[in-house]
Amino acid sequence: MIHEHHHHHENECCEHEHHEHHHEEEEEGRGRIIKIISATVLLIAAAIIERKTDWADWQYLLIFLVPYFIVGWETLKEAAEGLFEGEALSEDFLMSIATIGALVIGFLPGAETQFAEAVFVMLFFQIGEMFEEVAEGRSRKSISHLMDIRPDIANVERDGKLMTVAPEKVKVGEIIVIRPGEKVPMDGEIIEGTSSLDTIALTGESMPRSVNKGDEILSGCVNLNGLLKVRTTKAFAESTVSKILDLVENAAESKSRSESFITKFARIYTPIVVGLAVLVAVIPSLITGEWATWIYRGLLFLVVSCPCALVISVPLTFFGGLGGASRKGILIKGSNLLDKLAGVKTVVFDKTGTLTEGVFEVTAVHPQEIDNNELLHLAAHVERHSTHPIAMALRNAYPNEQDDCTIENVEETAGHGIIATVNGKRVAVGNSKLMEKEGAGWRTCHHTGTIIHVAIEGVYAGHIVISDRIKEDSALAIASLKDAGVSKTVMLTGDQEHVAASVAAKVGVNEYHAQLLPADKVSEVEKLLAGGTLAFVGDGINDAPVLTRADIGIAMGALGSDAAIEAADVVLMDDKPSKIALAVQIARRTIRIAKENIWFAIGIKILVLLLAIPGLATMWMAVFADVGVTVLAVLNAMRALKAR
Repeated sequence: MIHEHHHHHENECCEHEHHEHHHEEEEEGRGRIIKIISATVLLIAAAIIERKTDWADWQYLLIFLVPYFIVGWETLKEAAEGLFEGEALSEDFLMSIATIGALVIGFLPGAETQFAEAVFVMLFFQIGEMFEEVAEGRSRKSISHLMDIRPDIANVERDGKLMTVAPEKVKVGEIIVIRPGEKVPMDGEIIEGTSSLDTIALTGESMPRSVNKGDEILSGCVNLNGLLKVRTTKAFAESTVSKILDLVENAAESKSRSESFITKFARIYTPIVVGLAVLVAVIPSLITGEWATWIYRGLLFLVVSCPCALVISVPLTFFGGLGGASRKGILIKGSNLLDKLAGVKTVVFDKTGTLTEGVFEVTAVHPQEIDNNELLHLAAHVERHSTHPIAMALRNAYPNEQDDCTIENVEETAGHGIIATVNGKRVAVGNSKLMEKEGAGWRTCHHTGTIIHVAIEGVYAGHIVISDRIKEDSALAIASLKDAGVSKTVMLTGDQEHVAASVAAKVGVNEYHAQLLPADKVSEVEKLLAGGTLAFVGDGINDAPVLTRADIGIAMGALGSDAAIEAADVVLMDDKPSKIALAVQIARRTIRIAKENIWFAIGIKILVLLLAIPGLATMWMAVFADVGVTVLAVLNAMRALKAR
């Protein structure tokens, strides 16, 4: 008990730290707003005093320094720290040089004072920073709604008592109790109770899922109404929730091409700009002797060319895109994948479990000489111990096994079927090859599906058709991919040719390949890789090798399958193939917004720089070209959050 108390305390500590951090951020935000408002009021007051009075320049300077320091102290401090650490060319440094220059320039012979402009540059810079923080906070929230699925506690039964511990402390195989309204802390199997689960945080699906004894339950869901007892099957670190959180936390680290380009760009760009600004200030001054004019233009050059609009808005756009997608139940493992997703040309689907439900059911029964029920009855008895999905479908169609039939001498032939003696009669259940071996004259069927023939004592007794249901939105998924400009959709399956042909026709894929072994799937994908960026979509049970081989591996409804979560680049939390087109659209939109920001920022900067050289630009324009553009770019980046 002592141990548990200690842990509880530890948990409180973590939460306390988290709250403190959040609290600090809020305080900082409030402090910044107060600074901006007070500096604005003081700046206006100083400007009025300057117009109405006739004092010496140094007296005005003192008045303007008050709002300047209120709003710019942090920036100056950061710039000084940067200098000492050898990172001289930060945006704080550029801003500090430009504003100090503007304050001092008025003391040069023949120059006008620029006090108000200097304070205004600092003020506007702070406003830009504030916008950036708000946007960053929004993007973080959109990803941290996934963090809400992190469970804080688990109630474990130990020595007949219920104890509350942290999920990390629960061992595999222990029994946990989940009360209504609590988060499921780890993956497990329900051993008692029924309830419905809210899975929206995991899958984006708003319909609650009902669960009963014997069902698997995934961490991160919320238990809505019943009390559940669960035997844990995985440790907390291996549970679905931990895997997803890892994915999300690491997503922002794998940078996209555009982001890495921007980082490199800023490193080369800033020294060049500082060099040019010095040249603009010095060379014409030496020729014309008008130092004040040209130093002012050099300072303008510095303010305008600050690269913060790009450095801030581009990563923010990608971050927003990832967040917007996760809101829709689409987990993309890194911003670099958005580039690839946006350019997808070919989408390859696995059939079973991806385009179809992967649940087999009896769709037709065609007996000869006996009735429907008798045919199903015999087939279900013969198949009663097989684990094959087809055997399961037969047993589901005839569930009441508890009758007084005797079943003996069960022999299974792989690739043919099963023969058993039911009530003294030899019954063979299997494919046409088995019928030929038994000497029974079998008949084909016009229905599509897997056909199971039955013979009694070597005489044909009829057949049962078993097929896999196509998912409701499979056809829609293929159609919306075509609308999104994906040029080719392909279906690969290990199933029979005629079954594959029927599914392919119903969902509308461009081509299909049937009767493939897992290794054949990989070689088919390799052939298709030549035709541009290729995404492979599978349900991940046996698709891990193909998911890894494709340019982008997309795992569907893969919450339960670890191999798929590991191997895939994109994880669709629910089983809807139509989410793939949505993922492609989100990626394209994110890339488009990033490009808009790059062109917009560079365009405006070049324009103002060109105006600065002949002296047509003012400090106000320079400030807009830097901070104004940043604010607009950040607002544009926030559009990436809204997934349509």
